[in-house]
Amino acid sequence: MIDFNAIWRYQDEIRTEVNASLGDCIWNLNYNPARQCIELELERHLDDEEQEMLSSQLTLPADYDGESDNGSMFVIYP
Repeated sequence: MIDFNAIWRYQDEIRTEVNASLGDCIWNLNYNPARQCIELELERHLDDEEQEMLSSQLTLPADYDGESDNGSMFVIYP
């Protein structure tokens, strides 16, 4: 069973960490039950150094997941 209260807390934490690191640039932030992860899509494309910096700033394990039309994407594992 998915603990949605925990997912919402994680999403708030992620939003705070992204805003502190990059400013307000989140395009989409949602939980994907099939992948059992939180998907983060930004409004800007990050270079390799910025991707590594953001991943290291997050308190949950995160992986770069590619680029979309909007910006860089990450998967975060609660």
